[in-house]
Amino acid sequence: MFETIKTAYKKDPTLRGISAVEVILYQGVWAIWMHRIAHMLYKLHIPFVPRLISQISRFFTLIEIHPGAKIGKRFFIDHGTGSVIGETAEIGDDVMMYHGVTLGGHGWWVDKKGAKRHPTICNGVTLGVGCKVLGPINVGANSKIGADAIVLEDVPPNSTVVAEVGKYIVREGIRIKKVEPVTVPENDWFKNGKQ
Repeated sequence: MFETIKTAYKKDPTLRGISAVEVILYQGVWAIWMHRIAHMLYKLHIPFVPRLISQISRFFTLIEIHPGAKIGKRFFIDHGTGSVIGETAEIGDDVMMYHGVTLGGHGWWVDKKGAKRHPTICNGVTLGVGCKVLGPINVGANSKIGADAIVLEDVPPNSTVVAEVGKYIVREGIRIKKVEPVTVPENDWFKNGKQ
């Protein structure tokens, strides 16, 4: 509990002074505390209650962490709204996560029940605003995943992954770049009418 508060003070420049009163208003701190309880019960194979705790936490914090996710020490979620951490995700020590991050799977049509479906985030990783890390991949230690990046493959340690920077297609009302139409490739899934 106190380690989470100390981590918040260390990683959030807006927290000043020695009072713990302000830090208890942080939804990321509450989400981590609630997850620690839910995860402990989950490991004891107690049915229903861990998931109930995670859903109550989600209702109040807007951060969804499955009770099965393994989270290391000194993990901090800044802001946190819209963040999702899946059941088989593993997060190492000293990881920093911003709002809108998804540590998810590929989808029900690919992922198998009981299999590792979510990423492993190694020690010291920073997960930028809105990034999506999907599937049973590894993000190596001390790597940085930039805002809105989509990561589908392993990331080696000490690496940085970024999304493409936004580009003008219209500036001051004048189209400056041709936009290619989006096409959906034909495959058996669409041909068979399964939508």
